Amino acid sequence: MDAAFGDALVRLLPNLRRYALSLARRPDLAEDLVQITVERAIAHAGTRDPAQRLEPWLFRILRNAFIDMTRRQRSEGTRVDVTENPDILSTDGTAVTEARLMLQATQAAMGRLPADQAEILTLVCIEGLSYAEAAEVLGLPKGTIMSRLSRARLALAEALGIK
Repeated sequence: MDAAFGDALVRLLPNLRRYALSLARRPDLAEDLVQITVERAIAHAGTRDPAQRLEPWLFRILRNAFIDMTRRQRSEGTRVDVTENPDILSTDGTAVTEARLMLQATQAAMGRLPADQAEILTLVCIEGLSYAEAAEVLGLPKGTIMSRLSRARLALAEALGIK
């Protein structure tokens, strides 16, 4: 990253914050979006066409990050902060024990999966990467990621006795 790119990026932070706030409608999410945008911009600075203006490129990155975040939130369900709602914490010893046993069984089953399947399960299901991001990390086509993930999920379910 050259100094001119860094200076331009810093100069555009207020614009990115405004746009992020208009999309997310929450200051905390807007700040997260700006951070993601800056990280991605720095990581992919070499792929940007210097003949094009920086602002549209950054706004596109921010919008894509917002779409990714929205999709991830939809699939995750509602998040609840347990520090603000301590009454939702389970105090049922049986449930806690069952959850721990299931976690141990899942970890053991993942350890028996082929390395490529366990790696994709970790990236997508645990780390929350999209198929495209996992494909980029592993240097594989998105379709390969999808098929390996499907096989990994089926193998994991079978190992755990889930039908």
